[in-house]
Amino acid sequence: MHIVAVGLNYRTAPVEVREQFAFAEKDLPAALHQLMRTKSVLEGVIVATCNRTEIYVVVDRHHMCGHFIRSFMEQWFGVNNEQFTQHMYKYEDEQAVQHLFRVTCGLDSMVIGETQILGQVRSAFLTAQSEGATGTWFNRLFKQAVTVGKRAHSETSIGESAVSVSYAAVELGKRIFGMFTGKKVLILGAGKMSELTVKHLYASGAAEVIVANRTLARAAELAEKFAGRPCTLEEAASRLQEFDIVISSTGAEGYVLTAGRIAESMKNRQSRPLFMIDIAVPRDIDPSASELPNVFLYDIDDLEGIVESNMEMRRGEAAKIEGLIVEESDNFQQWLKTLGVQPVIRALQEKSNAIHEETLESLFNKLPELDEHQRKIIRRLTKSIVNQMMHDPINVIKEMSGDKNGSEALEFFSKVFALEDRLESESEKGSVAPERNRKPADTLPGSGNAALPKSAFAPASL
Repeated sequence: MHIVAVGLNYRTAPVEVREQFAFAEKDLPAALHQLMRTKSVLEGVIVATCNRTEIYVVVDRHHMCGHFIRSFMEQWFGVNNEQFTQHMYKYEDEQAVQHLFRVTCGLDSMVIGETQILGQVRSAFLTAQSEGATGTWFNRLFKQAVTVGKRAHSETSIGESAVSVSYAAVELGKRIFGMFTGKKVLILGAGKMSELTVKHLYASGAAEVIVANRTLARAAELAEKFAGRPCTLEEAASRLQEFDIVISSTGAEGYVLTAGRIAESMKNRQSRPLFMIDIAVPRDIDPSASELPNVFLYDIDDLEGIVESNMEMRRGEAAKIEGLIVEESDNFQQWLKTLGVQPVIRALQEKSNAIHEETLESLFNKLPELDEHQRKIIRRLTKSIVNQMMHDPINVIKEMSGDKNGSEALEFFSKVFALEDRLESESEKGSVAPERNRKPADTLPGSGNAALPKSAFAPASL
C-alpha cells in the first residue's frame, strides 16, 4: 500500500485556477464519501485552504492513482482535467509524508511559518475521521503531523515576526496610504483571518472599522472586540462610497461585490480612490472591478513578497525545522515497517498456541488419572516453555523488519515457521488492510513520537 498526496497550491496555480477547486466546508463530508468510492482509495483526507487544495490518500496501488484522483476532481468540480493537470503536483510515500509535515509546520505556506495552516490540517483530519474516511495509517500520520507542527513552533522562533497573510494585506495598504489614520475600513467576513486583519488595522491607526458578515450576530461579536461597528453584507454593499479601504475574506461561493455595484458606488466618491484587498478563495470581489477608475484591487497572490524583510529570519528557523522533519520521518517509517511484522507475529503465536493445546489434549487423554491441580501445573509450565522458545525469534524479527531488507526477512521468517497458510487466511479476511476508523471522537495528542522524510523533493508528475 502507498501514501499519495495530489494537489495544487499558490506556487503551481494562480488564484483564478485555485478558486475553481475550492471545497466549501459544508460540502467536505459528501466529497470525502465520493473520494472513498474512488478506485484503489483505502483512506482519504482533503485539505482545502485559500492557498491550496490537497488530497491525501492511502491506495492499494499507486501507478494509476493520479488518473483516479484526476477523475474524482473532474466529476466533483465539473472541470476537464486538461484545464488543471498542468497545475497539479503529486508526492508518493516518503515524499508525501514529508510534504504533509512541511505543510503543518508552515514551511510550504506563502508566508513561511504561519500557524493557521496547522489548525486547518487538524480540522481536515477530524472531518475525515468523523466521516470514517481514515484508518490505521492516517489516524497515526495526521496526529503525528499536528504534533510536528506544534514542535516546530514551540522549539524554534519561526513564528515570532508578524508575517501572516492578514498582516501582509495591511502592509500593502500602508504602502499606498502611508498610515491608516483617519481612514474608514470595511471588513467583509468575520472569520479568523478577518479578526487578525482588524488587529493589524487598529495597530496601524485605522480610525473606524466596520465588520460586515452574512450573520449579523457574528459581525457584532467581532466588532465588539475592537470597538468597531457591525452590519450585514447587503448593507455594506450599499454603503461602499463611505469607505476608503475594503478587505474581504468571506466563505461565499460567488462574488460578494460585483463590478457593477462597485462602479455605482464610485459615482458618489468624487474621484476619491477605493483600495480593495481580496484575500478570499474563491474570490469575493469581481476581478474586473480593477479596470474601474480609482479602484485599486489586489488579490491574495499580490501579497507574496510583501513582508520580505521579516522572512529572512524565518528562513533560518525553517532550516532547523527541516532537521526535525528528518527525525520525525525516521520515526514514522519505522512505525510503518512494524505494521508488516504484526500479522507474522500473530500467526506465529496462534500456531504455537494451537500446537500447545493439541499436545496438552493428547497428554491428558493418555494420563486420565491427573487431577485438576496437576493439569494446571503442567499447562502453566509447558506454556512457559513455548513462550520462552518464541521470545527470541519474535524480538529478532521485530528488529529485522525495520531494516531495508525487512520484507525479505519477514518472508523468510514465515517460511521457516511455515506460516504462509495462516497469513493468507488472515489477508483474505481483510485484517492486513488499513483498519477504518471506528472512533470518530479520537482526540489529537498534545505530544508524541512519530515522523518522516527529508526536505523538499521535486514533485512527481501526474
